[in-house]
Amino acid sequence: MDKSLCRVSRYLVAILGALGLLGGLAASPATAADKVTVGVFPVSSSLPYFVARDRGFFKEENIDTDMVKLIGGPPNVAAMITNQIDAAAVLVTIEGMNADIKKPGVAMYISLNSQNRKYQMEQFVVRTGYNAKSLKDLKGAKIVSAPGPANVTMAKAVLAKAGLKPGDYTLDQLNPPDQIGALKAGTYDAAYTLEPAASTMRKLGIARTLEAGVIAHYVLGNPNANAFVAGCALTSDFIKKRPDVARRFAAAWAKAVHFINDDPKDARQYLAKNTFTPDDVVDTVPMIRYYMVRELSAKDKADFKRFIDFSVKLGTLTQKVDANAYLKAY
Repeated sequence: MDKSLCRVSRYLVAILGALGLLGGLAASPATAADKVTVGVFPVSSSLPYFVARDRGFFKEENIDTDMVKLIGGPPNVAAMITNQIDAAAVLVTIEGMNADIKKPGVAMYISLNSQNRKYQMEQFVVRTGYNAKSLKDLKGAKIVSAPGPANVTMAKAVLAKAGLKPGDYTLDQLNPPDQIGALKAGTYDAAYTLEPAASTMRKLGIARTLEAGVIAHYVLGNPNANAFVAGCALTSDFIKKRPDVARRFAAAWAKAVHFINDDPKDARQYLAKNTFTPDDVVDTVPMIRYYMVRELSAKDKADFKRFIDFSVKLGTLTQKVDANAYLKAY
């Protein structure tokens, strides 16, 4: 065979081989998204999860989340300790620290939620018609608190700061959505509640807010301080065994946090259908302020430490804990 023809043949074979290889690559399936199991308490402070999911931020990071609905902190803690979930969308920091005492590093916070007089979450409300102008007027009241040791302890601590002793009132526990009917029926006079239950009560004319941001005011001593009462936490096992997936989960979470902080009006719409927020209440729900751990200032970390140390003093935490050791910056 002519040498020039041989060279052409070899060239064509190479071209066809390359095309075949490229064709094979094009036909191969896309890399499967990494699955992350997230415990979600469907309250307004879980908003970053729904924003990240519904706006495609998780998808952009090649993550597919599996939502497990867990009502309150204790079920989330139990699921984290037993590795049934990789992350908790919102976990009360006192309960997270208690978990870290039992199993060091089980709850590593990648973001914290600030609540105070401006960024409202926890608050005392009184039923319509109940005569109270301040917390000290709750003497003799029948009060119901959001459930869990952290909420009950904070409710009692705030009332004590306002001058009320345990015998001055009665205090039971009830999930915030159930508090609405209880106050409407007059079973209780007041509630230590969370959003969006408080906004729903106001919208329905069932109750009015007596004071919001009470943890910042009475525990930290400044109504405008950052009370870092909850946040998003990952398990240390998840971080250690799948570090790249954890990093990408945090990146998606950061996108959601910044979207909410920058455009709270639009972000509110993701409360509808995802949380216990009625459609006609969505536009009135106050937004809390979200911080990625990497964004915390020295003062922010000091406020966080003061809040956790206060919980140790009250006995809610069984021993002293270095809160900042359980912050994970991405």
